[in-house]
Amino acid sequence: MASSKPRILNSNRDMLWSLIPLALFAVIIAGIASQCTFSPGGPTTGPIPSFDVDAALDYDAQTLPFPVRNPEIPEGWTPNSGSRSIVTGNDGGDATTVGYIDTAGRYLQLTQSNAAEDELVRFVAGEPRSATGTENAGGQTWIVYGGADVEPIWISDFGDVRVLLTGAGDDDAFRTLADAVAAAEVPAP
Repeated sequence: MASSKPRILNSNRDMLWSLIPLALFAVIIAGIASQCTFSPGGPTTGPIPSFDVDAALDYDAQTLPFPVRNPEIPEGWTPNSGSRSIVTGNDGGDATTVGYIDTAGRYLQLTQSNAAEDELVRFVAGEPRSATGTENAGGQTWIVYGGADVEPIWISDFGDVRVLLTGAGDDDAFRTLADAVAAAEVPAP
């Protein structure tokens, strides 16, 4: 005959004693699989992904219907990402985007597109925004879309292409990237 207690006499303590071996087993499996780490000092910065910005922008310059600039970034900046997309809407178009990590470890994004300004801002910001001012950099006037608790967006019209900058950088980082874009050679058609 079984010597188990009637169900009514089982308590939370009994359930806890049943779960402890299961929790220990899960921790051991996670440790063996190296999927968990313990970092009492908080998260640490990992390596910056490698991205060949020259190859990406050269390819985009050959296939997109607008001039694509490849700015010469400052020493210590690292290209880390890139993509191509289609800006939807009545005045949409193609877009090429590359991302950089500046010397302070902040991300800045450069997007070039033949889409209209409003459509491009909405595409990158994920919502419509209103202009909050202007900045002058690289001989261009940049319209600034800012606001509370949002990353700023700088956008300028270079004729056949709109250039948009956004990210976590400060005004100096934005100015540095804007100067580099304005100074970049326009590829021959």
